[in-house]
Amino acid sequence: MYPFLHWVDAGGAWGPWLFLALFFAASFLMLWRLEALAAAGFHGTLLGALVLPYCSGMGNLIFAFILGRNHGNGADVMVNSLVNNLTNFTFVLGVPALIWGINLQKPAEKTAVPGGENTHDRLDILFTLTAGLFFTGVVWVLSRKGRLDYSDGLLLAGLFLFWQSFHVLDALKTHARHGKLIHWLLPLDLLAIGAGAYGIYVSTDWLVDWVEKRPVGFISAGHLGWLSGWLMVLPNAVLAFNYGWRRRPEVVYASQVGDAHVSIPLCLGIFALFHPLTVPAMTIPALQLLLGVIGFHFLLVAGFGKLSRLAGLTLTAVYGYFLYTGWLK
Repeated sequence: MYPFLHWVDAGGAWGPWLFLALFFAASFLMLWRLEALAAAGFHGTLLGALVLPYCSGMGNLIFAFILGRNHGNGADVMVNSLVNNLTNFTFVLGVPALIWGINLQKPAEKTAVPGGENTHDRLDILFTLTAGLFFTGVVWVLSRKGRLDYSDGLLLAGLFLFWQSFHVLDALKTHARHGKLIHWLLPLDLLAIGAGAYGIYVSTDWLVDWVEKRPVGFISAGHLGWLSGWLMVLPNAVLAFNYGWRRRPEVVYASQVGDAHVSIPLCLGIFALFHPLTVPAMTIPALQLLLGVIGFHFLLVAGFGKLSRLAGLTLTAVYGYFLYTGWLK
């Protein structure tokens, strides 16, 4: 890998494009192997809540780790997490709703999942949305003092691990019922996922260093949080459009909501374990907007069991408002 890095550095202007290509190739390698895990018996909401978030959110995790290790700016991690979550809950869910609609009440379709049918479990999604409201609320309360310190980092990381333990227990129960979650190709799948994670780490590390060396312009150190948030939300968008096109609305929903939990609270917790995170000015209003958007999703799923095209248009408009108030002004 090191000869490759030196070769890319010598390539001048081609370097960023090559590492962007590496980032996308590594991300899609991880997402490709999810199909094997789905065929092994992970039902839709479990796949979306336990497996997909670590693959689509790997870039965010690595970004927080790299900036923490390198004494980077914690404000960039906060902006990255806010951009990631608000984009997921508005644009990435809103556009598929506009195109196909996201209906969790449709008759179950036949899938490869043992047991026969996709359950479209609204209660699982409502539970995950409730966790999103709780995590975002905790970060909002902690951020009001202007910084997140080591103790806050322990709390946020611990909350995420406690939450994930529920999904691990669900996976174990599914395995006990069907006995097919562990299959002979699993070591190869894990190896491929590990290779993808390493590719994301190398590409993210290089790209962060390259952007931080650029003092002015749209692509510069001052916009690192926004740029990284947009870059790392692209795998989420691929998931949403792929499963929306395949008419798997429960996976569309669960994957985006589950990925949001990786950014808030886990990524913030990881950075705060390295260094105190000074809260940027946009944090409190952005968190309040995020709480409102998650509450909007909860009401729609609980009351109607779907995202209509009108709801998709509303969410897309909210994302435009977020960009206008947070970026353009």
